[in-house]
Amino acid sequence: DSLVAPIALYPDPLLSQVLVASTYPLEIVQLQQWLAKNKNLKDKALTDAVMKQDWDPSIQGMAALPDAVKQLADNIKWTTDLGNAFLAQQADVMDAVQRMRMKAKDAGNLKSTEQQKVEVQTVESKTVVVIQQANPQVVYVPSYNPVVVYGPPIYPYPPIYYADYLKLEQLLS
Repeated sequence: DSLVAPIALYPDPLLSQVLVASTYPLEIVQLQQWLAKNKNLKDKALTDAVMKQDWDPSIQGMAALPDAVKQLADNIKWTTDLGNAFLAQQADVMDAVQRMRMKAKDAGNLKSTEQQKVEVQTVESKTVVVIQQANPQVVYVPSYNPVVVYGPPIYPYPPIYYADYLKLEQLLS
């Protein structure tokens, strides 16, 4: 849950984009560096220039979202772990997103605003919180402190890796 907490309240299209992009951590860093060198590019010029790069389309699509790129690139270990979790356990990651959304909603910290529409729906006998952009032409990247929105995590990220302790114990014996 704490792994997805920083992005769980992103609108669904942005969340999907970030999850797929997180599976390409090196390209995220390359994109951040490229954006820093090409600050003068905007709108169509930015889109055209980024399409010439040989990055995955999910990374190319992130070029218009420099705040999200910064968060992913500045926290590359977390991004890599998120991408690996998404690749290996997509359903578990999505379940964690729903748990965190429900937790935020129940705490009164997730509601519809001018920027987003929040709805609770039943999909395949599961209750899900759907977050959509209020204006499909404008993408807002939410900025929030997960501890304030959800409360302190039960098991804070990063988790303890017991396997490392086992190896160390075997080496010592």
